[in-house]
Amino acid sequence: MKSGTLVADPAPDMTPENILSDDMPADDMPNLSPLPYRVLATDYDGTLARQGRVSVEAVNELRRWKGAGGLVVLVTGRELEELQRVFPSVSVCDLVIAENGALIYRPATGRIELLGERPPRVFVEELRRRGVNPLSVGRSIVSTVQPHGAAVREAIVDLKLSLQIIMNKESVMVLPANIDKGTGLRAALKELNVSPRDCVAVGDAENDLALFDAAGLGCAVLNSTKNLRARAAVKLEKPDYEGVCELLQNLMSGRLRRRVA
Repeated sequence: MKSGTLVADPAPDMTPENILSDDMPADDMPNLSPLPYRVLATDYDGTLARQGRVSVEAVNELRRWKGAGGLVVLVTGRELEELQRVFPSVSVCDLVIAENGALIYRPATGRIELLGERPPRVFVEELRRRGVNPLSVGRSIVSTVQPHGAAVREAIVDLKLSLQIIMNKESVMVLPANIDKGTGLRAALKELNVSPRDCVAVGDAENDLALFDAAGLGCAVLNSTKNLRARAAVKLEKPDYEGVCELLQNLMSGRLRRRVA
């Protein structure tokens, strides 16, 4: 297998509509118009970002993608203000879905829309009473880290709340029962007037499974969790932002393209 070639495998509940072409190296092929997918939906930590930061290389590749006619939707579990601090080039994104699907942010206008309900005060107070620390409370998300997952689950049950726990490696995120990365991405695609079939998603962890469900093609970077990589239709050969760049280069060069019916 040539270096940089995407590996497309049929995955459960997902039939990839793509053809891989190795006729020439990606760097030697011109950008194709139209692109095989209109929207790139990417996770942040462990995918677009390495150790919490996005490289200049990755930002430039996103700009190339946009210059070729593509759109970028960033889908992250981070709270918006934290994301803006660590990712000053966030304006390269057309839309941002923050708090693991609970909030949509439009960098061009600064407009913020809450998609999930605010966390119940009684729940937050109960977590503090139980000694859950660290504890971060966003507009809708409540998050901590292991080993506090059991205490969080017990608080939800004891208070009889309609909340769900979503894991992201060692992170423990609590959201309304109807909110995840998939619902957030669907809201973004509706706003962009793009079909889910025209969206390619890339991620690295358990909470990105819902992202795959809302996209036409799911891709996993090399450092992905085993369950996400097993589910991915495209298994990238490089980690985090290098894998995202690999994906974009293959899409823009024509090495990864949709099957013509």
